[in-house]
Amino acid sequence: MIGEPEISTIASAQLVVEDRDLASTISRESQDVFPPVFATARMVALMETAAARVLREFLEPGELSVGVSVDVSHTAATPLGITVTANARYVGQENKLFVFEVWAEDSGGEVGRGTHKRAVVNVERLLAGATRRNAKSLD
Repeated sequence: MIGEPEISTIASAQLVVEDRDLASTISRESQDVFPPVFATARMVALMETAAARVLREFLEPGELSVGVSVDVSHTAATPLGITVTANARYVGQENKLFVFEVWAEDSGGEVGRGTHKRAVVNVERLLAGATRRNAKSLD
């Protein structure tokens, strides 16, 4: 990694809620019933994208940032067709982790808020470790 972002650097990620973003489409089991509103999992993914964008320009070739922890509350529902914007504000480092304040908004106001931590990793080492860890289950 080359340097680090300035404290309070903000990045955003935006999407228009489509069918694939709804809580009602997340489970593949017909007996699982969820409402047809923006899914918490998609909100978290959008928040992670915003945080990754803060770090993007500081990554060296072969590096990526990956989510390590997320602690958020999803406080309001967003219907199909509405734009959601997630924001991430860099607040500093905890050991090797990069810490962000994250929040998401739609046209009605805030829909979620929390904290998110990311690590910078070498992609090849990450994939090799994942392969080694899962090779045990294939034996």
